[in-house]
Amino acid sequence: MGATEARALANMPRRRLGRAELSVSALGLGCMGMSEFYGATDDAESIATIHRALDRGVNFLDTADMYGVGRNEELVGRAIRGRRHEVVLATKFGNVRSPEGKHLGISGRPEYVQKACEASLKRLGIETIDLYFQHRVDTEVPIEETVGAMAQLVQQGKVRCLGLSEAAPATIRRAAKVHPITALQTEYSLWSREPESEILPVCRELGIGFVAYSPLGRGFLTGKYSSAADLEPSDFRLRNPRFQEENLKRNLELVERSRKIAAEKKCTPAQLALAWVLAQGDDIVPIAGTKRRTYLDENIEAVRIQLSPADLARIDKELPPGITAGERYDATGMTRLNK
Repeated sequence: MGATEARALANMPRRRLGRAELSVSALGLGCMGMSEFYGATDDAESIATIHRALDRGVNFLDTADMYGVGRNEELVGRAIRGRRHEVVLATKFGNVRSPEGKHLGISGRPEYVQKACEASLKRLGIETIDLYFQHRVDTEVPIEETVGAMAQLVQQGKVRCLGLSEAAPATIRRAAKVHPITALQTEYSLWSREPESEILPVCRELGIGFVAYSPLGRGFLTGKYSSAADLEPSDFRLRNPRFQEENLKRNLELVERSRKIAAEKKCTPAQLALAWVLAQGDDIVPIAGTKRRTYLDENIEAVRIQLSPADLARIDKELPPGITAGERYDATGMTRLNK
């Protein structure tokens, strides 16, 4: 380990996910947008962004087999080649897509779990996945059967730890009886606070870590978007209810409130949003997605921001739970959540 790498590791705080020996950087890197969903992509810049993250002590990378229909796993695999020892790698299965990208449904069938894992290992070019998530719950297959198949992957040495994503409290409880669940991944941010009522309490009761995806509200909380015209035609956010018409106008008011607080704290709105998630508990790890080094560097500085009890109380008053206009996904996306 060189001196520069040693300093980066020392400066980036670590958090432990669940009861497992899985120590990850307080801030993770979501890699989804590097291959799909958020407009044009640039593999070279994405790989450079992953390398910059590792250089700065961000060791937790998150991908999934559905992102870019496998292309994102391949990209991440290329980026970490020769640096596997520096990475805690999470990937997911369950959202089934055709080679052309059409969504074919959700599968938690045991035989599919095995097949999906082996395919991910091949694309990533690794022998073991550190944290394997069921991306969406298959309500047609008992969770006990799916997690049982995932547990077999642990026994085979292909997976270290298990996770669930967007799972309901009852589902989490049932899953945890089959095999220890290291982490639950669910959307959580200043404008998506639904996990606070039931999900987070259940995770804490069972000793399960929480991975917060979209901690920047799909980029909205950065303050960089003011209208749908700011998004590329291929950007999936154009179909997201929170980015449309009246909802957009109302949500922009929330961004202005956070912008004022950020200015007083001498940070950017994005850094404030990430600092807020980080302040919700040491068992929470936000995975901020970006495909550019500039935004990565901005996000990383959020770990230095300290929010006082007074700051948090003010933020709660200015952006209380339930204030955001619009659902998290379109009608089809909402049906895929295990409520």
